[in-house]
Amino acid sequence: MHTLHKKKNLALLIAAASGISSAVYAETNVTDSGADNVETVVIVGKATNTEVSSAELEAYQANDLSDIFRLTPSVSVGGGASGIAQKIYIRGLEDSMINVTVDGAPQTSTLFHHIGRVTIDPALLNEVEVQAGAGEATSGAGAIGGSIRFRTKDINDLLDSDSTSGWRLKASHFSNDGEQYSATVYGRLSDTWGILGYYNLNDLNNAQDGDGEELDGTAANQDLAFFKVSGEIGDNQHLSLSYEKRNEEGEFARWPNWTPAEGAPLNEGKGDRETFVTNYLLTQNDMLNLEVTAYHTQSGFERELFTWRSDITSYGFDVRNSSAFDIHRITYGIDFRDDEVKSGTFDGDSEYKEEGQVLGLYAQVHSYITDALVFSYGLRWDDYEFEQLIENEDGDPLAATDSSKASFNVGFDYNITDELMFSLGYAEASRGKEVSDGFNVWGTTIDPDLKPETVANTEAAIEYSTEDLYAKVAIYRSVIDDVIFDQNSGAVFYENVGTVETQGLEAEVGYRVNADLEVYLGFSSMDAVLDPADGVYSADYGELDLNAYEYGALGTSRGNTWNFNLNYYLTTDVTFGWNVTYVQSLNDLDVLHRSVELGWIDEPQTIDKPAYVVHDVYAEWLPVEHLQVNLAVINLFDKTYRDHSSVGDYTAIPGWEIVSGYNEPGRDVRLSATLIF
Repeated sequence: MHTLHKKKNLALLIAAASGISSAVYAETNVTDSGADNVETVVIVGKATNTEVSSAELEAYQANDLSDIFRLTPSVSVGGGASGIAQKIYIRGLEDSMINVTVDGAPQTSTLFHHIGRVTIDPALLNEVEVQAGAGEATSGAGAIGGSIRFRTKDINDLLDSDSTSGWRLKASHFSNDGEQYSATVYGRLSDTWGILGYYNLNDLNNAQDGDGEELDGTAANQDLAFFKVSGEIGDNQHLSLSYEKRNEEGEFARWPNWTPAEGAPLNEGKGDRETFVTNYLLTQNDMLNLEVTAYHTQSGFERELFTWRSDITSYGFDVRNSSAFDIHRITYGIDFRDDEVKSGTFDGDSEYKEEGQVLGLYAQVHSYITDALVFSYGLRWDDYEFEQLIENEDGDPLAATDSSKASFNVGFDYNITDELMFSLGYAEASRGKEVSDGFNVWGTTIDPDLKPETVANTEAAIEYSTEDLYAKVAIYRSVIDDVIFDQNSGAVFYENVGTVETQGLEAEVGYRVNADLEVYLGFSSMDAVLDPADGVYSADYGELDLNAYEYGALGTSRGNTWNFNLNYYLTTDVTFGWNVTYVQSLNDLDVLHRSVELGWIDEPQTIDKPAYVVHDVYAEWLPVEHLQVNLAVINLFDKTYRDHSSVGDYTAIPGWEIVSGYNEPGRDVRLSATLIF
């Protein structure tokens, strides 16, 4: 977040109304006498933070991860029409390198490297916060590529202070291709306590691309149940308890993020997740502002092929306190997470197990030097432990490793004038070996000299804001040393393979033409490359572009991305929106270097990622009291394209004809009606 004077509200207004990528603003009230009246702790020196609100998700009827980040240029989602295979990328780095939390509960590790590790129902979300790149010490363990914080709704997001209960019934039809039904009930148990229950059912058939070709393996049945009770304990304490259970099943391709070869059989697969989260807040005085999060998550995936199942269990906590001293505010705390992965056949006990733990200590200070200058600095220490609990298939000795690392950050925001602000930030983060992919645990070995990954992230931005105009330009560079990766050479062997570097530029401008019309233009340019360590390859290939097929769990390359958004408020009951996404081409990307090393092919090959333009339109109408109608047309002109963050097209390379990521769905007309009482 960035501090601006309260009159500078255009970016927040546009973001809340239209779902565009915009800096997240926190109103502050810092007086000359100190920080006693600070309303929100801000993140400074981070010009590329973004926020997605529930109003935005509802406007274009978000149904999966791709929809959530549809209008955020720095964030992309690969996997195409296969929802179970979708993976999030921030600045080209995969979500395995990002700290992703739901109400503070981390979504950790990977059940199967051909499916995504993050699943969330957009209808549950109150907001989504994205921190691109390593940031402050409070970001959590392993946030070497940034962090994403999903925050779910509670009763106060659905019920005004004068009402005691309510319910919502929603039915949606997607022309390409499926239906969704949900029910929400909520009520106040007392003046300060409330309860919320939610159930959602998705029945999805195989989608079609813009050419009318059916995308086999994209059908799925999804259901989710969510329950939350929250309220006040006295005048200064808040407690929230939530439970979520999600299931998904369908017939998926052998490699669920690849288009199945013609005539290839599909295999039944099932995924499930169960999460308990407790959030506690105590606001006592300037010295005691305590936040506690505790969680337990169990997730699993099984597939008919090889009758194999993988389970990951995570539990942990985060305890932090904020204290104010004159012009300084410090947030400090401790977090802990334990992950256990186990795998085996359906009909037997788990044959393979690994356990990983991470303990973190952190402190972050914000100093309000003047009305114009906010200075931030912090320190974090993380201790990672990893252990194999059952021997791998080769009977090798059980592997274990641990590492400890300190990292710091520093940054500032400076208001040059009331309209112009400059920000600069530098941040470090580290990550040791975590538990392995659940479908690879059976053959995992690690380099005995394995070192933790470390990142140094630098970014700067200049922003201009008035009542009706907002503009920003930001540049960044992130260098991740000693990247831990399995080179996919048959056996699973984790080693330090080199340095991953991402750098780029992001720009945006928003303009309020009048009270009824707002327009926005965003741009993101990013390079993501691996500089291999000595000895990883026998030849000197130089820097290698990341791609989702060969560098799964690291990142992928993406062309320059443009977003244009327009919102028009016809009346207080009718709103229209139009969004255009243009991704420029990436051609002649060198690929298959590791395959040359293994003797599978004689020389590196090239692939192209063609450009594409996609138009989306959406409208919201409140025809009568208690009824809301939403219409969205995604991919209006029925474009056939493959998102640059999906697995690329290798089909022209002899021997790799089956390697190709899914196309995105063609035109999808989404119509929903919601009864609200």
